[in-house]
Amino acid sequence: MSAMGTEFSHLDDQGAARMVDVSAKDVSARTATATGFVRLSAECVGLLRAGDMPKGDALSVARIAGIMGAKRVPDLVPLCHPIALHGVTVELEILDEGVAIRAVTRTADRTGVEMEALTSVSVAALALVDMVKAVDPAAVITDVRVEEKTGGKTGVWRR
Repeated sequence: MSAMGTEFSHLDDQGAARMVDVSAKDVSARTATATGFVRLSAECVGLLRAGDMPKGDALSVARIAGIMGAKRVPDLVPLCHPIALHGVTVELEILDEGVAIRAVTRTADRTGVEMEALTSVSVAALALVDMVKAVDPAAVITDVRVEEKTGGKTGVWRR
């Protein structure tokens, strides 16, 4: 299917959604880095820094949730391939305005891990909001984005 001369890889000839066949692609080492931010009140930041959140260790819960989220991408995003995810690192940093989240995903496969990195950040942010919502019901998840990807035929891409 084409529109203005552009082929849409995830549509078949009749315009129906399809999973792209990546079997002919070369296996290569691939990484993706995504970031996001959870904007929080000063009170909530203070409780996080002191380790005094009413629900417990919010950062640890968010870190584990981010790792688990990366592993579930094909179940959540309909056209994503199940890939061999070889590594997920989730870092959370408490700043004066909230918590910065950074996820790095790694594989040696035929397709990239950008969606895994984005999902990791998103799920970590959701878990963090769940852990702090009693103290800060106005918490906001913002700026979730891919910062870098490596591997595959396009090589390195950086924001």
